[in-house]
Amino acid sequence: MSIDSAPLLPPALRPGDQVVLVSPSGPVRPEHVTPGIDLLRSWGLTVTLGAHAYDREGYLAGSDADRLADLHAALRDPAVRAVLCTRGGYGVQRIVDGLDPSSVRDDPTIVLGFSDITALHLALWRTARLATLHGPAFALRIAPDPATVASLRAALFEPAPVVVRASDDEPTRAVTTSGRVAGRLTGGNLAMLTASLGTPDAPDTDGAVLLVEDIAEQPYKVDRMLTHLHRAGALAKVAGVAVGQFTDCDGTDPTVLDVLAERLHDLGVPVLGGLPVGHGDVRHTVPLGTRAVLDADAGTLTVDPGVRPAG
Repeated sequence: MSIDSAPLLPPALRPGDQVVLVSPSGPVRPEHVTPGIDLLRSWGLTVTLGAHAYDREGYLAGSDADRLADLHAALRDPAVRAVLCTRGGYGVQRIVDGLDPSSVRDDPTIVLGFSDITALHLALWRTARLATLHGPAFALRIAPDPATVASLRAALFEPAPVVVRASDDEPTRAVTTSGRVAGRLTGGNLAMLTASLGTPDAPDTDGAVLLVEDIAEQPYKVDRMLTHLHRAGALAKVAGVAVGQFTDCDGTDPTVLDVLAERLHDLGVPVLGGLPVGHGDVRHTVPLGTRAVLDADAGTLTVDPGVRPAG
């Protein structure tokens, strides 16, 4: 699909709307999800759970068939206005080939998640051209900070551009270069982006602003993944790179910042680091599939809304 193709935008949420929490990847405990449910209800939303949201089969939240069934049930129900993932972990790639995108095309629904849910974002873009939201999971082990909550609520309820400002408190701020570019925002978790190469859902990065973030990966593994993207041609025509959080990516010689700088600066495109997007303490929500302006000099990533006016 063309980078310039208009994305399919679901309607913004309104108080009273029904949202469903699903677990298409790793398993969750009910006590970790309850605070997220309470938060959504405080916004006036009606919250239900997928039938298998609390299932567990080893490192998966139940069988492939059941996790896919929960996704389909939520996406096909005209009363459901948002499908919110409880967590990432691992498992979405096992079920995306079974997705039926017809209901999404006919009645687009908000889909929100991050980390392993990157595979779902990629599949929904390829099959339905659906704009989705890269945002925090709802299995909340600790109360989210106010900036995370405000960003999430705005992305769900307000059909307005999302502006994310680079923070000097984020270590990846150090990899920033200069320049200003525009392109469709794509990407997400670096490990999942790399794992998608060679599949139908490999990201279409030509002319795009590529978002990358990750957690608990050694510098050499980040190097390996970026090198894989290089060799596969996935970085050859990017317009710019938005670098989110690389959390707990320990290593000192070289550091993950050294690796990011070496692998990304050679692209000769603007790179903006320091974005509070990913697995850090502050997790901003950003649309995927809509037009973004990356301004490395101003330290901002401005993304067209991932929702349209409701009604």
